[in-house]
Amino acid sequence: MKKLWMISLLGLMVFLAACGSDAEGASSESSGGESEEVDYTIGISQIVEHPSLDRATEGFKQAFEDAGLNVEFDESTAQGDNNNNQLIAEKLVGDEVDLIFANSTPSAQAALNETTEIPIVFTSVTDPVGAGLVESMDAPGGNVTGTADMHPDSVPNTIALIKEMGFESIGLLYNASEQNSVSQVETINELAQQEGLSTVERNVSSSSEVQQASEALVGEADTFLVITDNTVVSALESVLQVGQNEEVPVFVSELDSVKRGGFAGYGFDYFDIGFEAGQKAVKILEDGTSPGEIPAEYPQNLKLQINEDAAEKMGVELKEEWTEDAEMVSTEASDEE
Repeated sequence: MKKLWMISLLGLMVFLAACGSDAEGASSESSGGESEEVDYTIGISQIVEHPSLDRATEGFKQAFEDAGLNVEFDESTAQGDNNNNQLIAEKLVGDEVDLIFANSTPSAQAALNETTEIPIVFTSVTDPVGAGLVESMDAPGGNVTGTADMHPDSVPNTIALIKEMGFESIGLLYNASEQNSVSQVETINELAQQEGLSTVERNVSSSSEVQQASEALVGEADTFLVITDNTVVSALESVLQVGQNEEVPVFVSELDSVKRGGFAGYGFDYFDIGFEAGQKAVKILEDGTSPGEIPAEYPQNLKLQINEDAAEKMGVELKEEWTEDAEMVSTEASDEE
C-alpha cells in the first residue's frame, strides 16, 4: 500500500511540476500574516480554472478572513483532467489536512472517494444528491456538505426565455463524464419537449474539442445553450466565436459567462456560494459540527443578464419585453473590471 501511495504521489508531483505556476498547479496561501500561528490547513481542489469557479474559491477564503482565522490553503487545480483530480484528492488526504474544499462535482466525488473521515465542503455542484455526495440537501449525512450552483428556477426560466424569443431548437454541448452535465441535459430535454422545442446534443471529452463540436451544431440548432459544464465553460470563447460567425445566439448558465460574451443567462455571483460554503467550513472547524448535520443549500438571488454587445454580434434584435426585467451588461465593460 505504501508503494502504491509513493507511485501516486510521484504522479502528482510530475503533474504539479508540469503546470509551471502556482495559478495552474498547487500553491500555499495563508489568510493571515506569515508570523501568525496557523489555525487550520485546508486543501482546495478545483477541477479547472474559469471565472465562476475562481470566484467561488475567492468567496470561500473570504469567509475565513471574516471569521478572523489564520488558515493555510493548499490549492491545486486539475486542469480538467480527472486523473489529476484523483491524485490531488489522494495527496490532500495523505497530508491529513483539516478540511477539503472541493470546487466542482468531479472534485467533490474524488475527495469523497478518498476519505469518509476528513470533512469535505463542496461548491459549484449542480446536483449534490444525484452525484452521490449527500443523502439529501436537508440532511446530507456522512462527512460532506456544501452549496449547489443550480438554482431550481434557472433552467425553467431559460427555456421559457428561449421560447419567448421565438427560437425552436437548442444546441447543447457537454462532457458526458461530468455527472452534473448529464443531469442538466436531462432536465433541459424534458422541459424543452414540454415547451415544443427540440434539442441537439454534441458530446466533448476535452476543451480542445469544443470549437469543432460547436461548428457541427450550426444548421441543426438555431440557438446554443452552454450549461455549467466545466469542460465547455473553460473553452467558452470557442463557442462564442462560432455563435458570432454564424449569428447563432449563445445562451449561458452563469453570469460570468454573460460578461465573457454570452448573449443571455440566468445566474448569480459564484462568490456568494463560495462564501456560504466557507461559512459552513468555519462552523465545522470551530464549532465541531458534523458536516452531515449541516444542510446543503441552493444559490439565492437569481437574476437575468443580457449582453448588448453579444446580441449585436449574434444578430439578435432586442425587444423591450425581453429586457425590462433584465440587467443589461456589455462585454467591454466587464473586461475592464
